[in-house]
Amino acid sequence: MLRVIVLGAGAGGGYPQWNSAGPGCLRARAGDPAAKPRSQASIAASADGESWLLVNASPDLRQQIAATPALHPRAGRLRNSPIAAVLLTGAEVDNIAGLLHLRERHPFTLLAAPQSFAVLDANPIFRVLNPDFVRRRPIAPGMRFDMLGLTVETYPVPGKVPLFAEDGRDPGTAEEGEALGVAISAGGPALHYIPGCAAMTDALRARLRGAACVMFDGTLFTDDEMIRLGAGPKTGRRMGHMPMTGAGGTLEAFAHLDVARRVFTHVNNTNPALLDDSPERAALREAGWEVAEDGMEITL
Repeated sequence: MLRVIVLGAGAGGGYPQWNSAGPGCLRARAGDPAAKPRSQASIAASADGESWLLVNASPDLRQQIAATPALHPRAGRLRNSPIAAVLLTGAEVDNIAGLLHLRERHPFTLLAAPQSFAVLDANPIFRVLNPDFVRRRPIAPGMRFDMLGLTVETYPVPGKVPLFAEDGRDPGTAEEGEALGVAISAGGPALHYIPGCAAMTDALRARLRGAACVMFDGTLFTDDEMIRLGAGPKTGRRMGHMPMTGAGGTLEAFAHLDVARRVFTHVNNTNPALLDDSPERAALREAGWEVAEDGMEITL
């Protein structure tokens, strides 16, 4: 049986974001039960509840581990962890910064596309991951492999180089490993995890059709959301994220894919759908979508 724990469901900066006084962040900071806080997006997957694969290592990883008993060290040895592997879907800050929390001589396997490893190699701080303990395993889009009792398949989705690597230019959208989707199963149906996706393609549509569960990029409700709110100068698509709504948005793209369970993750603090009592959340429920929360568990 596949067990997946949502460690974090927020986009970069989490919810509430440290410097945001937006209406949702104000409610979350005040403890409003309809504005549940989210840390930055990541999941943990296991076939046996003993050894765990993390998909992405967010800047909030230390607190996510503390909040997740399944990831706590086991009694009997001074230092140990059930975290056996980390797989990166890309090299944005909110995917890789948490690796720095895993530097205390704990053995695990780090899996990523060559593009993501190149980003780590270009930043000397990641040398704290001692290669005597952290084994790197390059993965190619379209690769399928077994580990920890799980079957994992990675595939390319439209995405971008990390924003910090753009050098002031728009590099456009690529589909060669800059952003990966991941299908994880344990002898049954697969859960697809796609926290960043710039567009729906025919290949992705065919892959997801009829899936048991898809956790999908829910960064923005509308493409121009951050511009309208004065939170940033870029549209969602310019940042490499499909909007939930509008022409070519996620609701439209999934309307006829017959996905049994659809869950938004990587939700930005500006997105009104984070509020349980918002009309935007009601619209998503009507369309058959959930919004992930930290600590949510999914079994398949």
